[in-house]
Amino acid sequence: MTESDLYPLTTSLAGQVALVTGGAVRVGRVICLALASRGASIAFTHLPGEPAEETAAAIAAALTRSEAGQEAHVLALPMDVRELGAAQRTVAQVIERFGRLDILVNNASVWLRAPFLEITPDAWQTALDINLTGPFLMSQAAAPHMLRQGAGLIINITDLSAYQTWREYAHHSVTKAGLVALTRVMAAELAPAVRVNAIAPGTVLLPEGATEAKRRWAENNSLLKRVGRPEDVARTVLFLADSDFATGAVYFIDGGRALV
Repeated sequence: MTESDLYPLTTSLAGQVALVTGGAVRVGRVICLALASRGASIAFTHLPGEPAEETAAAIAAALTRSEAGQEAHVLALPMDVRELGAAQRTVAQVIERFGRLDILVNNASVWLRAPFLEITPDAWQTALDINLTGPFLMSQAAAPHMLRQGAGLIINITDLSAYQTWREYAHHSVTKAGLVALTRVMAAELAPAVRVNAIAPGTVLLPEGATEAKRRWAENNSLLKRVGRPEDVARTVLFLADSDFATGAVYFIDGGRALV
């Protein structure tokens, strides 16, 4: 075995199929583009009003393969994870189109903020449905196909609220902590064929309209004194696609914020 075999500059994902929830915008979009750049066929879910067609075109342009036309390797699927049967239907559409599913990235999420005493039952349920039940149902729908293939990778996008105490984000924090626990349990139950990991980003993309004060706060609360980029998360997804000895772990991509 040569050194280039041990440390390839890039590992091709040609012939593999990835499904990214919430893949039309922000971090999810960049994850889709990164996986496409390695040659994977991409399916992504989106909500009404999101730029699904624009994202699909960008993914097609990023694909490293060209046979049968790049657009044939992209599938945009409208989906609300709260809808009954949405997960099973979405995975079935991916299998029908591509014949397999190798990578599932549970990226779709909702950020809700309210003081603890003002969190309504509806808001609590919404956070649970999207941030925790959604990944559970998507993984439960995808895993049987991966097990039949003999291999698969599930990546859950959590965040630092699973580990830190964030005032006014109780419902968000609880769901993200639950996603970490779900990651570990799935890794144990689905091994050795299916690997399951989580990524916990820090501030990698400021909200639209964020103030300069918010940016300075994010920079000051990072050991590296800067805001990250969605590409930092996407590179970690690619790392996990490459690293077949990684499972049951949470990878902090936060510029050291967890230590501040």
